Amino acid sequence: MAVSRSLAASALIRSACQICLGKTAPRPASQRLACTQQRGNRALRPAFTPVRWHSAPPQATTYDFGQMKEFSKTPSDKRILIDVREPSEYAAGYIPGAQNLPIKSQPDAIFLPADEFEDKFGFSKPQADQEVVFYCKSGVRSSAAANLARQVGYSNVAEYRGSWLDWEKNGGEASKP
Repeated sequence: MAVSRSLAASALIRSACQICLGKTAPRPASQRLACTQQRGNRALRPAFTPVRWHSAPPQATTYDFGQMKEFSKTPSDKRILIDVREPSEYAAGYIPGAQNLPIKSQPDAIFLPADEFEDKFGFSKPQADQEVVFYCKSGVRSSAAANLARQVGYSNVAEYRGSWLDWEKNGGEASKP
């Protein structure tokens, strides 16, 4: 004998409500609905998982004005300074020795093959053993660029967090293209 759908649903709700109300007497539909809404489906409720957050040291080395000034005076093949501002910002002035790699308009630049990178930006793609130091105007884009570089596999990534604003404020020498 086939059981009607509403009768089966009613029996299911009644049996589910036995747990929370402890009785089997038939109740009006509104009462049954309220009971199941209050209880909710336990299988669909997310389980609580305790999580403990810890602060971690920054993944990138950071440099200050004095260190960057020294780097600009003594270029090294083991280090490359990359200005991640847009070309118009770069044209207004940049830290001597820095190369321009506009991260906002070219976010996939660091993922390009070496030959395509050089054709597009006019300088060689940084080598895996080079220290790559990023800076921008205020430090936001340089952090994003450092994260992208780490994703690609660069392990020696650094940032000048003060960036161009700090460089200008401290009277750093500006080069122009």
